[in-house]
Amino acid sequence: MLGCGIVGLTTARLLQEAGRQVTLYAAQLPPHTTSNIAGGQWHPASLYDPGQVTPEWIAQFKLAMDYSWRRFQIMVGEEYGIRWVPTYLQMRDDPAEDSAEPDLSSAYEADRVILGPGEHPFPVRRVRRFSTMYAESGHLLRQLMRDIQIAGGRFVTRDFATPADILALPETLVFNCTGLGAGKLFGDPGIEPVRGQLAVLLPQSEIQYAFAGRMGYMFPRADGIICGGTFEHGEWDATPQPDRIAKILERQRDFFSGFHCTA
Repeated sequence: MLGCGIVGLTTARLLQEAGRQVTLYAAQLPPHTTSNIAGGQWHPASLYDPGQVTPEWIAQFKLAMDYSWRRFQIMVGEEYGIRWVPTYLQMRDDPAEDSAEPDLSSAYEADRVILGPGEHPFPVRRVRRFSTMYAESGHLLRQLMRDIQIAGGRFVTRDFATPADILALPETLVFNCTGLGAGKLFGDPGIEPVRGQLAVLLPQSEIQYAFAGRMGYMFPRADGIICGGTFEHGEWDATPQPDRIAKILERQRDFFSGFHCTA
């Protein structure tokens, strides 16, 4: 197994459950992976270019979403840091502008309903409310590593410079879960990073909902309130940018100061 983020760890667990022995090779282990700084909402996004995939790929993608949706539900609870959270998504002001083809993951929005003016407290006209799962990313990764080790899996810290390095491994079956690193490893210039800045506020147990819209997004987790909204294509530098984080918080303050109570 190459990679030790959420894809590598979950793939390793599935292999173990199928009776395979697993060794995970990765340049970085949790808590130093990209997955550790993910927001944690169950919502596949920005995974592919629609013009570059086949109908067969989309069918496989749907099967993967369906399995993931069902599998994470049986992991809900404190052990894995996964919980259901009511989520509000800002919609266009005019219902006539709604997309006739919702994205594939919208089929996994439980208790979905559209709310108009006077039916919600947010300073926008229309929202879509649904329930979905959120994971406390670092906690989930730690627990998956625990499960892998209990089942006899091994972790090896190692970097791979070329495909020849992979062929030199003693294992005869290798799963590539390197994510962004696959572009450099296999010479694929089509794989590019998308940087998203996050501001993490102190935990607030009274916040029991999530919101996403033009102001960005806000996810409540046990380890903090996750605020974000930037989406920078081609940016490799993962260093937090104070100016962008300040703008995220400014947009959040402006948005939530517009709350109003409904009768």
